[in-house]
Amino acid sequence: MVKYFLGQSVLRSSWDQVFTAFWQRYPNPYSKHVLTEDIVHREVTPDQKLLSRRLLTKTNRMPRWAERLFPANVAHSVYILEDSIVDPQNQTMTTFTWNINHARLMMVEERCVYCVNSDNSGWTEIRREAWVSSSLFGVSRAVQEFGLARFKSNVTKTMKGFEYILAKLQGETPSKTLAETAKEAKEKAKETALAATEKAKDLANKAATKQQQQQQFV
Repeated sequence: MVKYFLGQSVLRSSWDQVFTAFWQRYPNPYSKHVLTEDIVHREVTPDQKLLSRRLLTKTNRMPRWAERLFPANVAHSVYILEDSIVDPQNQTMTTFTWNINHARLMMVEERCVYCVNSDNSGWTEIRREAWVSSSLFGVSRAVQEFGLARFKSNVTKTMKGFEYILAKLQGETPSKTLAETAKEAKEKAKETALAATEKAKDLANKAATKQQQQQQFV
């Protein structure tokens, strides 16, 4: 049995902008699990379509119950092939991705189509399909459930990464990540606490000085 995912997302940027951002989206604050990317093949077809193949390396953190099934020296990195077909005339880009190692544990295949949004020609629509399978006897269902949940989580990161890169390319200030916001809040809290402490010390010193002055007149 294979777990199937079907989803649709919209980026509020033109197809040309999204196409440009697609090749520049790594690194970004939401793609820390992406370690490397290399273009291994590229060609332009006679009908002016751009064909590309990239090799991506990503981290692959297994759940604890899955780690028990594999030796400690098993690589936690996943090698992923990504084929893409860009049709600039019709403004579509289709990508196919699949992992080429750990396939027995879990195979994740994804197909995305980037096209102009039908409701707003200045926006880009992404239609996404994915298939998650496992050939591990006895635990394949659990592996597939885990794989589907992780895939959905990664889709959210992918969209946030896209928005981050698009904002940079368009000269806007990218939205701060949750980690950056939390760090700033923590530093602000430290500054506030330090200021409150200094103010308390100052008030205490003033009170002590005033008390000493009053005692002198007694």
